[in-house]
Amino acid sequence: MSKSNFHDWPQMAKDLNPAIGELKKSAPGPMQAFSEMGKAALAPGALDTRTKELIALAIGVAVRCGPCITYHSSGAQRAGATREEIAEAMGLAVYMGAGPSAMYAAQALEAFDQWDEKASG
Repeated sequence: MSKSNFHDWPQMAKDLNPAIGELKKSAPGPMQAFSEMGKAALAPGALDTRTKELIALAIGVAVRCGPCITYHSSGAQRAGATREEIAEAMGLAVYMGAGPSAMYAAQALEAFDQWDEKASG
């Protein structure tokens, strides 16, 4: 389990919630549509939710989005992803995004570990 103390990923999600809530109040139409799109995109279909969360996490790494990492590492953990699956998905993210993605992939693995530790009590 990685412990860089670069971020407290569960705390990041908690800290972002008020700002996201304010955005939802300020732009309710687009934010409601975004929420519905997310639910539809993550719903099981040909791909299960776990696989979709792994893809979303890898994309978050490739586009260098810290908040995406915290939300989708949490989603992957809740959907039953394993650390090995996260690591393999991070390999693909690094392949697609090169050096900068390697730095974010390390953070994504750490984020998953923190969410997994939190879920374990």
